[in-house]
Order: sequence, then C-alpha cells, then structure tokens
Amino acid sequence: MGNRLADAMSPYLRAHASNPVDWYPWGEAAFAAARERDVPMLVSIGYATCHWCHVMARESFSDDVVARMLNDRFVAIKVDREEHPEVDSSYLAAASAFTRELGWPLTIFATPEGRTFYAGTYFPPQPIRGIPSFSQVLAAVDEAWRERREQLDETAAAVADALAAASGAETEGELPSTEQLQDAVESLGADEDRVHGGFGSAPKFPVAPVLGFLVDAGTRARELAARTLKLMGASPLRDAVEGGFFRYATRADWSEPHYERMLTDNAQLLGVAARIAQRDPEAQWAASLARGLVAFLTGRMQLPGGAFASAQDSESTIDGVRSEGGYYQRDAAGRVGLDPPALDEKVLTGWNGLAIESLARTAFVFDDAVALDAARRAADFLLEHHVQTGGRLVRASLGGVASAAAATLEDTGMLVNGLLELAVATGEVAFAVRGRELLDDAIAAADHAPNPGSVPFAAPGGADPVLAARGLTMPADPAEGVTPSGVTACADAAWKLYLLGAGDRYRDVAEAAMRAVAGIALSRPIAFGGALGLMARLAVPIVQLVTVVPDPSDEDGEPGAALVAATRRHEASVSTIVTESQARAFGDAGFELFEGRTTQGGAPAAYRCHAFVCAMPVSDPDALESLASTP
Repeated sequence: MGNRLADAMSPYLRAHASNPVDWYPWGEAAFAAARERDVPMLVSIGYATCHWCHVMARESFSDDVVARMLNDRFVAIKVDREEHPEVDSSYLAAASAFTRELGWPLTIFATPEGRTFYAGTYFPPQPIRGIPSFSQVLAAVDEAWRERREQLDETAAAVADALAAASGAETEGELPSTEQLQDAVESLGADEDRVHGGFGSAPKFPVAPVLGFLVDAGTRARELAARTLKLMGASPLRDAVEGGFFRYATRADWSEPHYERMLTDNAQLLGVAARIAQRDPEAQWAASLARGLVAFLTGRMQLPGGAFASAQDSESTIDGVRSEGGYYQRDAAGRVGLDPPALDEKVLTGWNGLAIESLARTAFVFDDAVALDAARRAADFLLEHHVQTGGRLVRASLGGVASAAAATLEDTGMLVNGLLELAVATGEVAFAVRGRELLDDAIAAADHAPNPGSVPFAAPGGADPVLAARGLTMPADPAEGVTPSGVTACADAAWKLYLLGAGDRYRDVAEAAMRAVAGIALSRPIAFGGALGLMARLAVPIVQLVTVVPDPSDEDGEPGAALVAATRRHEASVSTIVTESQARAFGDAGFELFEGRTTQGGAPAAYRCHAFVCAMPVSDPDALESLASTP
C-alpha cells in the first residue's frame, strides 16, 4: 500500500499519512481507481484543528480491521475542507439530504462518478444511542452496493437533481432601504440572548459577519453588537491568557467551548472591536479587546515569513496524553513548560486577507505600529508567494509549497479588501493598484463563467476541475456563516474602490452583486451578515475624508498631530491620511478622490467630501468636527 498523503501540502492530510487506510488525496486518480475496481467511494472531509476529526481518526481510521474493510471494498479519499472549499460545500449540500446534523468530519459515500448516495458526520467505533458504528455503516453500504446497486444509483441521481433544482432558487431583489435593514436588525434583536450575549441558544457561534453588519446599521444596532462582543469577550469563549476566541461554545453561557482558534473568527472580531472603539471613544473595553486580539494574532498566529496560520488546534499533549482544551483551561502559570496546541500552518489567501484588513483598520484607528507591520508583512508574503504570473491566485501553501487546489472567489475578494485597507492605512497606492488589478480579473472572469450575468464576479482560475469534469460544481452558496461569501467580499472590495475614486463601474458591480442576494438576505439575517453589512453601507450617504500632511522632513514633531488624531476617530465611509506626494500618486493612478488634494500653505489639511463633493479644506480638528454635523 502506497502512502499518498506523506508529501501532501495539507497538515490534515499529513496527519492521516500513517493510517492503515489506503487514502487517496482529492484528484482524478481516486476516481479512476473506483471506476476500475467498480467500488463505492468514501470521501472523508475535515480540517487539521477539528476535535471530532481527531477522535474519528484515532477510533476508526487507525484501526486495522476498519482499514482492511475500507481498503478491500472502497476507495477512500481524504479532503482538507480549507484547502478545497468547493469540494466541501458541494458534498455538504449533498449530505443535507441525509442528515440535519451537518459538520465535520463529513462522511460521504459516493458512486465512482462522485455522486452521493449516503452521508453522515462522525460515526463512533461502537453503536451509541441509535447511531450505528462506523463498521456497521461500512458493512451496510458494501452490502447495498453489491445487492441493491440500482437503488443506490437512483438515490444518487435524485440527490443530484434536487441540488440542481435548489440551485435555481430565487434570491434576487432590490437593494433594501434603511427601514428594511432596521427590520433585519429587529429580527436579530428578537433572537438576542440578553443574559450571555449572542443569538439563539446552544451551540453558539461568534457570527462575526453579523456583528459587522450591526456596527454599520445605526446606533441601536451598534449597541446590540457592542453588548454581544463585550459579553463574549468576558466569557469562556475567549482565552483569558492569550486573548484569542475559540470557535464556538456548546452552552448558552459560552462555556464548554470547542477549543480550536480560527484565524477567521479572530481577524473579523478584531475588526468589529476596532470599529466600535472608533465610533465610541468611551468604549475602552473595545479598545482593550482589540489590543488583546492584535497580540494574539501577532504573537500566536503569525508565522515567521509574515503570513498567518489558518488555526490553532483544540488538542495538545499533556503528560503524554492527548487533551482537548487542557492547555487552555490552565492559567498563565499552569501553561509554563507545556507545549501549546499546534498551529495549522497552512496559509490561506482569503483568510489572510481578512487578517490584513482588520489589522490595517486597527492600525489606522489606534495608530498601532505593531498591527500595521503585521498587516504589511502578511500582504508582502501573499503578493510574493500567492499571486502568480498573470494574476492567478494560489489558494493555499505550506512551507513555501503551493497547493494545486483552485483559488476561490473568496480568495480574490478577501485579499483585495485587505490590500485596499492597507493602502488606506499606509497611504501607499501600490497596494490599491494591485488590489484593483486582482478585482478586475474577477470581473472579467464573470463574462466567461458557465452562467454569465448571474453575478458580476467569478474566480479567475475557474471551478475545481475534478468537480467540474463530473458536473458536480455547485453555484456559489450566497449564505454566509463564519465569513462573508466570495461574492460579498468582491462586492465590498468594489465598493471600496469606488469610494477611493476608481470609477463608477465599481459601484455598479457592487450594487448588482448585492441585488443578486437581497431577496433572501433580509429574510435570513443571521446567515447574511456580510451582505447586509455592505447593503447598510450602500444605503447611507457617502462621506469621504482625506487628510493631507507635508512630506517627511527633518523637522521635529509631527505636523498636524491633532488633525491627524481627529481623522483617525472620524466616522466616514472611508478615511485616510496621506502625504502630498502620496496624494499625487493616488491621483496619478486613477483614484479621483485624491486629485488636487494638497496641504494648505504647508500645513496639514482635511478634505471632507459627500460623494466626491468636497467642502473647503480645514486645518483645525474642531472645524473638522463641525463639518461632520453639516448636512
């Protein structure tokens, strides 16, 4: 039996390399083997920091008897859902026909053509409370395959037909008014846990995109976001020692968390905290929370090369025994001498884009050099290693080795958002130009997509080729869970480009993308936080603020320090601080907002604009504040 996973890019696959199971990685070779042997496929999907994935690996995939059954009667495929999100979403949709308890590990049984005929999640080694053991499931599937093959083929075809029909469901609508958005806020408020924070009962997730929407949806909505984040930050969901949030909690009071710490959650919650602190100077708890998250991201999650790891494991070894959460349940003194849970050092383009965006925003709001340096280092790494010749993106890499997995639309959108936020925070136009180029590629790719016109963006590299070859590619799911969808991320980036003066076409594609989901988003706000957040920003008047300071000189002190500080805390659609030469560079690169922006007689000047119509420049912070009250 060959070991096909030992050299895999994914740490999750490498962790299974020593299993007695004859695993295949995702690819054509596995499908060819299943066709040649005429056996069903087991597609096992998980990720490196997933606790129950670890459990099933120890209980079943390391068992020689189970492995013999798998090797004799199936072709087994191991998939890292973070490396192959399209594969995960396609099979997750198929699994919903068989179980409501969706999650990971995801266990799929499919024909040699890849069509699902049965699915579940974690299966125990012995039957428990009506749940069959994994061996029993394997035996039943094998028997059905040999004796009732036609029935399984019919089930697989029915599932495929149902998914195709569901993908055509109507989601479009008109962009919502502020009143309609307030209805969505009220719906979320009705589901608020006023005692512990968050929404609904257990299990409870941080739902960072929803909190982001609430921050942008008015004063009452912002108060709801602040209550939620403040309670979560003081709860067992957050590690009191190292500052990071865990993935979710199994109880309403946020206790008994699942202890993996994801880059996605912590990056986005940092952005929410920074925006709350910017808009409410009295919210010192938000500033403190933001500082703690910066320390966690830079101290634990940032790799030596500058990029960020995907996650930190829920488990570690304590006194020779694997323990879920044992490390995190100790105080600072108790952790001394313990090896911390391992990082999944896989670098994901989109997820790093989220981190860059939030760190750059935090750096701007707090004038935080540590956050800014971390964002810049990550961006430099991605631009050097994850952007290929011709602008194609790498989805994932590990130790400098790039994955062959297709980059997704979220990779483009999230990275571009990060680059644009970094351009605003640093005043360096090169980041904005690179981001614009990458988004232009996604806009151009939409014209060649299988269903052109449905949304204005498409992944330039196309869909996963193995799925596409079998007709298993699903339309991008517009719903948003722990992160904004790829469509929303690209639309948000397009809106930022418009605000910076890159042209009306970026506003048009942002609005078109949001109209494509507006019909469903208002009815399901908990699942469309990212989209609703952008719709909220689209629904209010545009305010742009450019503060221009002299180019650096040998003079002591920082000219216009008070005006610069006022700019950082000013509420606007977009705010930036640039030198005169940086303003010229932005204008020369085609960003209209910066054209003609100069200091006034060598003194710093702030230009406050309503949709590109600007008031006379001011040099006094009080004058800037008075402009904020001007209609």
